Amino acid sequence: MTVSAAAPGLVICATTGREGKTEVDISVPSDPSWLLTRYAPRFPSSHDVDNATRNFLTLEAWDGHEGPRARVIVSPGAIAITRMDLARRERAAERARVRADHAASELAAYLLAHGRFPDEPESRRVVERWSRRSRARMTRALCELDYSGLLTAAAVPGMVTLTYPGDWLTVAPDGAAVKRHLKAFLRRYRRAWGTALVGVWKLEFQGRGAPHVHILTVPPPGRSHNRAVAGGLPFRQWLSLTWASIVAHPDAAEYTRHLSAGTNVDLAEGLRHRDPKRIAVYFTKHGAFAAKEYQNVVPAPWREPGRGPGRFWGYWGLRRLTRGAELGPESAVWASRLLRRYARAHGTTRQILAPRTPGGRVVPVGWDVRGLAGVQLLAGERHTGTRRVRRRVQRMKHGAGWLSVNDGPAFAAAVARFLSTIIDPEGAPL
Repeated sequence: MTVSAAAPGLVICATTGREGKTEVDISVPSDPSWLLTRYAPRFPSSHDVDNATRNFLTLEAWDGHEGPRARVIVSPGAIAITRMDLARRERAAERARVRADHAASELAAYLLAHGRFPDEPESRRVVERWSRRSRARMTRALCELDYSGLLTAAAVPGMVTLTYPGDWLTVAPDGAAVKRHLKAFLRRYRRAWGTALVGVWKLEFQGRGAPHVHILTVPPPGRSHNRAVAGGLPFRQWLSLTWASIVAHPDAAEYTRHLSAGTNVDLAEGLRHRDPKRIAVYFTKHGAFAAKEYQNVVPAPWREPGRGPGRFWGYWGLRRLTRGAELGPESAVWASRLLRRYARAHGTTRQILAPRTPGGRVVPVGWDVRGLAGVQLLAGERHTGTRRVRRRVQRMKHGAGWLSVNDGPAFAAAVARFLSTIIDPEGAPL
């Protein structure tokens, strides 16, 4: 095993291990030539991820035996430990193939009997807010994306915001209409600038209920290829005209106001996005503060079956960059303990609703009581509601999970170096 001795070690204490404050004042002028000198991105490449993965011991290939096998997953902004039983996965894949064949046979029989395919069932799902699971999936996805080809020192990213007019329900009666507008925007971007739009997007809602979309991308330089305007337009002007024409509010006054204030390009905000974790933190920060949580709540007109917002987030033109290496049982235990201790040192908390306990006594929340005394206790206590409390976030439960970090390859190399000091090549602790 080869471990780079020059790589920095892990610092468990979140306070002493925190880098100096390097945030840039967001009030700086949005001048690309000036911002270019202040932007110092740190996005690991695929070469860095590959080298970090090779630092872990290589195990023998799976021989078909039962039982879970631990695996470490390295990405630009995250590190994960998974435990998967490959034998069970093969059996599950076989059952899925059988179900797919059965469904195809039923569909063919229906087509022969009726001469057409069956109608799609109507959606009964009602979405009221951005779920915790979707937030977690987005955070991990943004940490695993390969930004090295997009966010470089030669180009300053910007936060593009697309909003809707005051009478937004006329042009956006449901979530599907917003998604159609985004697809049209992507098509016009390709025609105007000769390349596809690459970036990350997030759907949010204003206090008045109107949706708006944030897009992290690199604004194209120069002028657009516009046949209607001689010489083309700069990106900001093109963005305002294009988005207003896509939304196309039928009222002339609303259209004019939307044309003048329907878009924004914040280049100063792009200076904050210097590594994968910072990007994930920005797009999830509104869910962490109660004052901004309303931006993740779906407006009442969209809370009907079939009118929901659909996906809250996504990315265009980017791909996930992950590499994995299998770990021995002892190495997996030590690695998961290290990651759990590292996560606990940061003291991350989240707000939950906890049941109140009148009189300082525990209120039973289930029916698993024993004997007459338990039944009397359950009948005698009264549940007086819930209260909002902050509880510590638990990571790496049951020896598996993932963490978001600023530099995934460097973090993984430090973990591999730690394992090499306590685990011998045979897999036993020293």
